[in-house]
Amino acid sequence: MNPDATVAALHALAHQHRLAAFRALVRAGPGGLPVGHLRKRLEIPPATLSAHLNVLRAAGLVGDEREGRVIRVRADFERMYALIEFLTENCCEGASCTPATPAAASAGRPSPSRPSPTGPVP
Repeated sequence: MNPDATVAALHALAHQHRLAAFRALVRAGPGGLPVGHLRKRLEIPPATLSAHLNVLRAAGLVGDEREGRVIRVRADFERMYALIEFLTENCCEGASCTPATPAAASAGRPSPSRPSPTGPVP
């Protein structure tokens, strides 16, 4: 992911409702959610959700698909992992990192540990 795309993605996530929508879609998994279900979960007006989804869509973080009368929205996991990879590519100055949380380790995803002021986290 290039720096411009990273800034666009971070900008898109830098709003409470957009971040909540994206997290809900990540929790929903690859199947995503119908827009109506997402709106009910977030408890925001349809026009507001539509505007927020447009920002997330423009940043490449979500995509949607029409299924008859329903529009299903999905998180773009490839783009999400590219963002995480870009943000952590120089973590620990290239040294092997350990998972920061048990949840990251059990999910099988690499997650860099946070360096402490006194040295690497054991």
